[in-house]
Amino acid sequence: MRKLLAIDGLNIVRRVYEANPEPDTPDKADAALRHALSSFKKLLATHQPTHVLPAFDFGGHTWRHDLYARYRENRAPMPAVLRERLPDFYAQLTRIGLTVVSIPEVEADDVIGTAVFRWLGEDRGDVLVASTDKDLHMLIGQGALIWDHFKGESHDRAWVEEKFGVPPELLTDLLALMGDASDGIPGVAKVGVKTAAKLLRAYGSLEGVMAGAGILKTTLGEKLRKDREAAFLSRRLVQLKTDVQLGVTWNTLAFDAQAFN
Repeated sequence: MRKLLAIDGLNIVRRVYEANPEPDTPDKADAALRHALSSFKKLLATHQPTHVLPAFDFGGHTWRHDLYARYRENRAPMPAVLRERLPDFYAQLTRIGLTVVSIPEVEADDVIGTAVFRWLGEDRGDVLVASTDKDLHMLIGQGALIWDHFKGESHDRAWVEEKFGVPPELLTDLLALMGDASDGIPGVAKVGVKTAAKLLRAYGSLEGVMAGAGILKTTLGEKLRKDREAAFLSRRLVQLKTDVQLGVTWNTLAFDAQAFN
């Protein structure tokens, strides 16, 4: 059985780096990347994929900034000592048989989303996405599973419904209503996960919620009407782009897990 393992590269690297409270130094960056490489190797050994997509943010301006200039304006940039060492880290990944994919103007999430949609659309086999990013959990609705490397647990449809109160097919609409301060996504003011989930269970979609807002004679109804455009903009920001030109083939991403072991 073929299996695609898509790895959200900087999700692992940044989590490992930021777990160390010491000041930013070259030694800290080197240590983090050693641990990150071990994490990649553990993912390969644990899941035995036939194909691997290590996706990394290219950095800088993206298509989301064209939609909303304030996108991620409050997010701290990657420490220079860490960014300077990424090319060498990519080379280490190449030496163990992986092909790093990092594309200007798009994020790793979009690269992963595109690959997962194509893989499943072509009925190639199973998909596991290694990430803690909540946005990528919408891929569960397409048939993927999410793997939290740091907790060593798999997330499926039941997990999403328990965590967020909606099925994965509605996760994009839920995130649009909630917004995300860390990514500069506005959402609807003071609407959190519980309220957003309740609205979506009642009205079925973001469009349904906004249609129903017209008859809600409450403070919530006023907020929904006031932030209607922000909510629809937010949905465009959290949606995955699934038509990225990846520049690789499935043969390029093929991985011999047996030889690696």
